[in-house]
Amino acid sequence: MLQGALPPKLFAQAAHPPKTAKGPRALGLLELAPNGKAHLIPITILIDGKYYDASAYKAAPVPMALWSETVYEAVLTGVSQGLFTVTGALQRKDANEATEWMAEGSWQSASALKAKAKKKPLPSVPRGLNEDEGPPVLRRSGNDKPKSTEPPAEPSTPSQPASASTSSPGAATPTTGPVSSSPTTPSPQTQAQTQANTPPQDGKPADDNPPEDKDRPTLKRGQPGAISAEQSQNTVVPSPKTPAHPPTPAPTSTTAPSSSPSGTQPETPAASQIQLIPAISDSHSPDLIPYAFNMQPGEEQEFRKKMLAIAADEIRARAGQPASTSGKASQPTHASSQRAKPTAVQPIFEDVQLRVFDLGNVNEAELVLTAKARMPQTPHQKQPANPDLQYMITIVARQDVNGDLHKALANITDTQHLDAIPRLELIDAVDVDGDGRGELLFREVSEAGTAFVIYRVIGDRLYPLFQGTPG
Repeated sequence: MLQGALPPKLFAQAAHPPKTAKGPRALGLLELAPNGKAHLIPITILIDGKYYDASAYKAAPVPMALWSETVYEAVLTGVSQGLFTVTGALQRKDANEATEWMAEGSWQSASALKAKAKKKPLPSVPRGLNEDEGPPVLRRSGNDKPKSTEPPAEPSTPSQPASASTSSPGAATPTTGPVSSSPTTPSPQTQAQTQANTPPQDGKPADDNPPEDKDRPTLKRGQPGAISAEQSQNTVVPSPKTPAHPPTPAPTSTTAPSSSPSGTQPETPAASQIQLIPAISDSHSPDLIPYAFNMQPGEEQEFRKKMLAIAADEIRARAGQPASTSGKASQPTHASSQRAKPTAVQPIFEDVQLRVFDLGNVNEAELVLTAKARMPQTPHQKQPANPDLQYMITIVARQDVNGDLHKALANITDTQHLDAIPRLELIDAVDVDGDGRGELLFREVSEAGTAFVIYRVIGDRLYPLFQGTPG
């Protein structure tokens, strides 16, 4: 009766409720050096559908995202690059002398994991064919054999003299040798008290271990091929001195045509450059989806031309120069036989980088262009242009079904206004909430410090999901 009373649209909504991501799902930034050393910076953690600062969430004193044995999967544009296992957490000073959390651990690339899986020998006889394991029981992770249903046997004691072994229980029979030569089995109460008073082993503080709570949310845990603590100390040791400027990812350079069909995958970083890769830790992570847009030959150059035209208009508006003459030119206020048409001054672009994504996996392109530019001096300028004034611009646009670009974000600043308007550096596209759709991860750089910001592209607008605090 209720099905017939509801309209078709409302019944469809009631029958298929939207899925909500509860978490926990942590996002970090992996800094991978060419020599294989890596450490992780926490960004945000999703708990019950809300985003929190991962460097401060449950920091008692170590944040939850940096607990030992937490496993992060490095994902570059939706493609897995390897696993990073946290072995310890520490604090360091950034370029602005601000304290930030970071994790050290062991790194295993995807190629190394595949090679390790191929070397693992397969059993010649199927498991359980020639084994008598008794009645069927459920198996738990970490147990090689099922637990026996028989009651546990009494713990055996070391061999003692015949007089001690034949004495009745509870009787205090003196031994013939020294007391230290015949150890006895301590009681369960004594063992529990001894374990409680024993300090933590391996030289690691007990604060980075999660509390003993069966109902607490957990991130992806385990040690898939993790190395020992001593080896991790030798392989992952961050430098105490941070560089003057933070490392940047290696996006595709658009100064020359790309030979790949997509043209969106980052090139191999230089030998001295640190590669930045988003990393996800989620115990129930969905399947990965690549976010690279598959472009046709010549399509990348067409995208680049359109995006630079949008960026040029934004820079001219910022510099107070006349706009493009694509439309009608404004008439002069005085009569003259020769009317001079205003010409648009073309900015000089430098370090142009274009990334093209398909965030929804629907064959619709989302474009991100970052560049630096300078305005040339024109003959009619009364004052010479400031040679040190450099503009920094980030443009985000979306392509519709007709092939037209719609501007979703235009962030433009210059070297004299970084205190008021920060610049945006694109990191990559990453699935932050686990719904299969990619979001854009940026790093916000200003004179106050650096922070991370995550945007979701919906239509022709960008909606912030997470905004970090500069520090």
